[in-house]
Amino acid sequence: MLILTEKDIQDHYLMKDAISDLTKGLCSKKQDLIMNPHRTVIEIPDNQASVLYMPGAELSQKVASVKVVSIFPENPKHGMPTTQGVLLLTDAQTGKHLCMMNASYLTRLRTGGLSGIATERLARNNGKTLGVIGTGAMAFEQVLGVLEVRDIENINLFNRTKEKAEQFKEKLMAHGVKKDITIAASADEIVKSAAIICCATRSNHPVFNGDMLREGTHINGVGSYLPHMQEVDVTTIQKASKIVVDDLKGVKEEAGELIYADRESDWNFSDIYGELSGLPDDNRLIRENDKEITFFKSVGAAYFDLVVAIGIYNKLNHLGIGNEVDV
Repeated sequence: MLILTEKDIQDHYLMKDAISDLTKGLCSKKQDLIMNPHRTVIEIPDNQASVLYMPGAELSQKVASVKVVSIFPENPKHGMPTTQGVLLLTDAQTGKHLCMMNASYLTRLRTGGLSGIATERLARNNGKTLGVIGTGAMAFEQVLGVLEVRDIENINLFNRTKEKAEQFKEKLMAHGVKKDITIAASADEIVKSAAIICCATRSNHPVFNGDMLREGTHINGVGSYLPHMQEVDVTTIQKASKIVVDDLKGVKEEAGELIYADRESDWNFSDIYGELSGLPDDNRLIRENDKEITFFKSVGAAYFDLVVAIGIYNKLNHLGIGNEVDV
């Protein structure tokens, strides 16, 4: 079995690869070639933590996988990462386990890639300012996903701990992101100036005031993934003329802000415009004008991890990267 580390993947598999493989995966989903059983989430209240088990299969390539991700928010206090994950890739014809790979970067990459695809379909072509609310582990690949599909000139960052926003800025610069990067004093300041907003927090309450949204704004919300979490408020949801989701079944059970809006307002899940996999394949904008407010909500699904993992395995195995071990 091939073993791939996070460094192996980071060095050889890029955001453009992820977007390409995710696009193919969305096509497979549309053709009913994906098996995507619901994830199992085990909450650990004493640590305010969660462990997620996510199985899936891609029938055309005859490969199956299961990803295990642990999310422990208190870990950074002890010098450990918040999110840790592994993914097992299995040949669905023989049952042979092909590869065990680190899934922490994979998860961030596929989430950023999905936001990139959504941004390409929903955000204005002429939007030049990206606002980032929350600069934790998931946010970096959100930026890379947007930069892959839009010509951004300005990146504005906000984090409740300013020092983390400053570190995030340094990380972007070290990665070679040559944009005008500033740090905002508040989330509402981000909202007032951004054409595209990426929210990547674990907040239980909305992180910005929807009344502040400008016409033509596109929002990617990827941080809240449990029913009690909320990143955007009901006002934002009601103002959005098009809400696109990564997985409809998943958001109905896990997207806290949409669950809340469905329960407490005149908005309901039937107002969702569609899933990413249900959009036309021509990659054209689906927004009708530059005034529409659009919202992409992502909670993740196993098949997104699977199609990226297949791409990683195929590319790195071809390059001779990784270590073969007997298990």
